[in-house]
Amino acid sequence: MPIRIPDSLPARATLEEENIFVITEHRALHQDIRPLRLLILNLMPTKIVTETQLLRKLSNTPLQVEIDLLRTISHDSKNVDSDHLYSFYISYNDIKDKFYDGMIITGAPVENLDFKDVDYWSELCEIMEWSKRHVHSTFHICWGAQAGLYYHYGIQKYSLPQKISGIFSHRILKPNAPFFRGFDDCFNAPHSRYTEIRAEDIEKIPDLEILAVSDDAGVFAVKNQKSRQFFVFGHPEYDRDTLALEYKRDLAKGKNIPMPANYFPNNDPSKEPLITWRAHAQLLYTNWLNYYVYQTTPYAINTINSDMEGEERA
Repeated sequence: MPIRIPDSLPARATLEEENIFVITEHRALHQDIRPLRLLILNLMPTKIVTETQLLRKLSNTPLQVEIDLLRTISHDSKNVDSDHLYSFYISYNDIKDKFYDGMIITGAPVENLDFKDVDYWSELCEIMEWSKRHVHSTFHICWGAQAGLYYHYGIQKYSLPQKISGIFSHRILKPNAPFFRGFDDCFNAPHSRYTEIRAEDIEKIPDLEILAVSDDAGVFAVKNQKSRQFFVFGHPEYDRDTLALEYKRDLAKGKNIPMPANYFPNNDPSKEPLITWRAHAQLLYTNWLNYYVYQTTPYAINTINSDMEGEERA
């Protein structure tokens, strides 16, 4: 089924070239159905790249999906044209009285900072608090997952001896969780971060459960008991070349960082990486949309909070 996006969003051309069904706002207005309403808070500096990655993963859905792109106004984005931000992004003031079936909070390259030293931290806290009453299910990614666990549950992050970067194998701890329905026993996913959340801190919170882990990269996925909040510490949405571009960027800045693990054939950066995570990444987002958004969100979207009070899922 289609993703509904603005007619002139740059991601549209890329997705259509990949035979992903995209529907424009003009056409969607002539269809008499209630689309799933999703909000993407894009904290990444490469906004257009991240938009395209996430829209690609949200393409296989049971219903028409309507996307709103959200930005923070307390941070000056220097890596994207201001016309793009003003044309396609909205602010918290534009959505504070709205309701959404689902929300994605992306990662951000600020993990070496204390949370409260991030210039948009106060605004992000306001958005995360708002999400508890206005969003049916929220999917946090990487630093966004760390920020979410810190804000909602007080769980701290810890600095790593060196950056974790590469493709790592994971095992599922909750095989009956719909979040991983259709997965193999082991699956690959990209990681790219300098900090971690520790399993022992998560296990102290009765409302949280760890769904999947990696022996090399640590905790991968966590959710709360009501399945209203998901926290994923990798980057399943990454493209083939994303880690390569990050690696070359960091080297150009003179950083002493390890080569992404299990990524370049024969550890040769001149060779094109093989994609070993795409299918599971697609399934992860599809399962979230299907089992935790589409199948449980109320039709009257403004009753999200009252309808879901006290409800729990596997």
